Amino acid sequence: MKILRTPDERFNDLPGYPFEPHYTLIPDGEGGSLRIHHLDEGDPDGEVVLMLHGEPSWSYLYRKMIPILVDAGFRAVAPDLVGFGRSDKPARREDYTYARHVEWMREWLNRTGLRGINLVCQDWGGLIGLRLVAERTSPRAARIIPTHATWNGCGNG
Repeated sequence: MKILRTPDERFNDLPGYPFEPHYTLIPDGEGGSLRIHHLDEGDPDGEVVLMLHGEPSWSYLYRKMIPILVDAGFRAVAPDLVGFGRSDKPARREDYTYARHVEWMREWLNRTGLRGINLVCQDWGGLIGLRLVAERTSPRAARIIPTHATWNGCGNG
């Protein structure tokens, strides 16, 4: 898979975004790897609030929420989905599928070791995050706060 990466200096001095970057390498599904960026602010032992953004945004979306959560004693974690923000960007349009986004985030969650998360999910972050919670293949969420997200796993009721 051909990967594009936005140079780190493009993110210098963004207004209201003083956060340190963190990166996790995951398999890309084709024998290579992808670098996923995430923010991780607050007490490392605090209750985790995981914020998954939608399209076309990135973790910058949560820049005003993160300090409030940290001040309240939470650990605020906000990844950039593959293709967004500081995360790697596959070059081919065909590389972007819902199934791949779910698998990439499943792998990222497993590698970060986050547990008992409070999931805040918006737009595509909702589609991806709720799918992972429903499958119970990733750390189970303690609470779910969907914001403009669709749940497709509710059955007929």
